[in-house]
Amino acid sequence: MARKKIALIGAGNIGGSMAHLCLLKGLGDVVLFDVIEGLPQGKALDLSHAGPVEGFDGNVIGTNKYEDIEGADVCIVTAGIARKPGMSRDDLVGTNAKIISSVAENIKKHAPNSFVIVVTNPLDAMVTLTHRVTGFSRNRVVGQSGILDSSRYRSFIAKELNVSVNSVAAMVLGGHGDDMVPVRSTCLVGGVPVEKLISPQRLAEIEKRVRNAGGEVVALLKTGSAYFSPASAAIRMTEAYFFDKKEILPCAALLEGEYGVNGYYFCVPVIIGAGGVEKVIDINLNAADKKAFDESLNHVKDIVQAMNRILGVS
Repeated sequence: MARKKIALIGAGNIGGSMAHLCLLKGLGDVVLFDVIEGLPQGKALDLSHAGPVEGFDGNVIGTNKYEDIEGADVCIVTAGIARKPGMSRDDLVGTNAKIISSVAENIKKHAPNSFVIVVTNPLDAMVTLTHRVTGFSRNRVVGQSGILDSSRYRSFIAKELNVSVNSVAAMVLGGHGDDMVPVRSTCLVGGVPVEKLISPQRLAEIEKRVRNAGGEVVALLKTGSAYFSPASAAIRMTEAYFFDKKEILPCAALLEGEYGVNGYYFCVPVIIGAGGVEKVIDINLNAADKKAFDESLNHVKDIVQAMNRILGVS
């Protein structure tokens, strides 16, 4: 059986980290694309030198030509500028919208049967644009958001209680921004509701940190944004697709009536399997979570409308 082909559009820190994970996990052959000459080629060469040490045989190439993504099974998009300290994800919309328009056109041309995962910020607007430009069905274009945000929630709760992260289940929904929605009712520690283990005041502090976690990383790094954790989240989605896992994951999916929302990408639980986004899971939210969900949605609508103005789309 021929190996799968994974095209990573953007060879920055996230792209390089994803390439390493793909090869270590034996997911297939990797194409690292970037517009900067030498960057993807250098990272690909370095990665190939790790093969004999780690025992992986997957091929990896670096390229500045979109033609090399031809026939990719999965395209993961990280192209665009990253945040700097003091910037929100929304501040990236103008520059990254122009970049993503070009990326999506080339995916449509060279990898028309691929499953597309968008990581570029502002996520909800960029995945909307990718879907619009490619014209792919909604099950084949999805945004990586809630897996990362939920992982941050789980990480902070595990550290607070000094337990394994594997003992913590939690879900963060809504827009991938500062008004994301950590759904406290979904947070269980060893099957026990987190509210029985941590005070409401402390939970509120932790959830505030979850919302600001990306900015916290940016402020510490000073040059660039998070990359190990977003890379892991996107590869988790790739595995669910390749291996038909039917895994329920919080992702930015196009809603067509679910949650009372129509025509917007928004992070909700979805099933990812061989058919891509096979189903949106519509869960009941309590009044507080629904209020936060609606506020987050309004912000996503504002960002999409701002992007449309920049692109001259009515």
